[in-house]
Amino acid sequence: MLASDSFDVVILGSGQGGKRLAWHLAGAGKKVAVVERRWVGGSCPAVACLPSKNEIWGARIAHLVRSAGHFGIVTDGVRIDMARVRQRKQDMIDAEIGLHLAMYEQTGAELVMGSGRFIAPKTIEVALNGGGTRTLVGNEVVLNVGSHAAIPDIAGLRDADPLTHIEALELDTVPSHLIVLGGGYIGVEMAQALRRFGSEVTIIEPGPQIMGREDADVAAEITTHLTAEGIRIVTGAHPRKVEGRSGQSVTVTVEVDGNDRRIEGSHLLVAVGRVANTAGLGLDVAGIALTPRGFIAVDETLRASAPGVWAIGECAGSPQFTHVSVDDFRIVRDNMAGGHRSIATRLVPYVMFTDPLLARVGLSEAEAQRQGIPVRVARLPMRKVLRTLATDEPAGFMKALVSAADDRILGFTMIGSEAGEVMAAVQTAMLGGVPYTTLREAVIAHLTIAEGLGALFETVPAAAPS
Repeated sequence: MLASDSFDVVILGSGQGGKRLAWHLAGAGKKVAVVERRWVGGSCPAVACLPSKNEIWGARIAHLVRSAGHFGIVTDGVRIDMARVRQRKQDMIDAEIGLHLAMYEQTGAELVMGSGRFIAPKTIEVALNGGGTRTLVGNEVVLNVGSHAAIPDIAGLRDADPLTHIEALELDTVPSHLIVLGGGYIGVEMAQALRRFGSEVTIIEPGPQIMGREDADVAAEITTHLTAEGIRIVTGAHPRKVEGRSGQSVTVTVEVDGNDRRIEGSHLLVAVGRVANTAGLGLDVAGIALTPRGFIAVDETLRASAPGVWAIGECAGSPQFTHVSVDDFRIVRDNMAGGHRSIATRLVPYVMFTDPLLARVGLSEAEAQRQGIPVRVARLPMRKVLRTLATDEPAGFMKALVSAADDRILGFTMIGSEAGEVMAAVQTAMLGGVPYTTLREAVIAHLTIAEGLGALFETVPAAAPS
């Protein structure tokens, strides 16, 4: 039997929650190992959050320069150098890797680069990237293995070698025509960015609207802005087959209203959902159960079914946001120390980084209806917010849901400039149980976007008499 190395905690995967837990525990004197097969720091700094927002910002700069004439600024046009766009992103990634390695050095957590799998309970065999194997045994084990892009079972799709968000961020030329399978957040963000870099773009969405978990008015507003920029959106379109090869010439045949329609392009991006990275890890050997969807089954404290095993982030079925993985870290950190923190009551916000931004926290109208929660709805077009007159950013709206029974804010959605920052103010009020009337009467600085909150909450309908 191979010799093994013993640790207080072994963490499989170096994503946001796992690495923070490793640094915290190692800094507190624990012996900790982190196994990472590819990306130091996980996908967020390497191929997801930071890189995508880096390129999305570059695309916004291109859009602003093209629009400069509207503001009285004369330019000589725009030329896109995608190789430089990619290099700017890569420079940021390289800097992040350096910062991560420094944190491992500073805290004493050991980073083991290789692919791990369970060979017994709490025992992980690692095929090292540099050759050879190591066996790591942890008194406790944390799974932080993330997820990957789903590739649906569509005839010819895999043979077409489609892009996922990872490959899309490595493009060094602008696609002549990008076809996007999926109108969710990743698909919509990348569609707008590539359009602004100069691609023709078509989004194929099987559902009746893009962004299917949003209210219809939210999806319609974003659709309006995307189509105004020249993005074609085909809803109710069910892909039947794919021909050709992405990067050369590719054709997607979809069924719309019972009729076949062929959509031809140069590149194909698949953005239809995520699959947990739980296959091939030997979880059955370790007694770790999965949910029917393939995520690690955890309780509200993020404990897995096997004693001494925890799961963090997307692989545990947590909402697929980096900030949630950070909160998972805090929950596991405290529960390892004997606390009783839970995922049950947390309030999870999110932002879609389109232009204009979409931000939401709490209930949507549709969710309130499905759950039978009576609400009062307030709504304010962004053109009524005075700052948008100065910046010429009138697109979008604010919408708030207030309890029909009292004055609690139950949900907030915003499409518009600085939506994420404004949402954070409302989230803070929700966390503190602050009634909407306090924000309505607050003295908010002029001339800011957040100033619109006062006008928004002035539109809350009066409560029904009891």
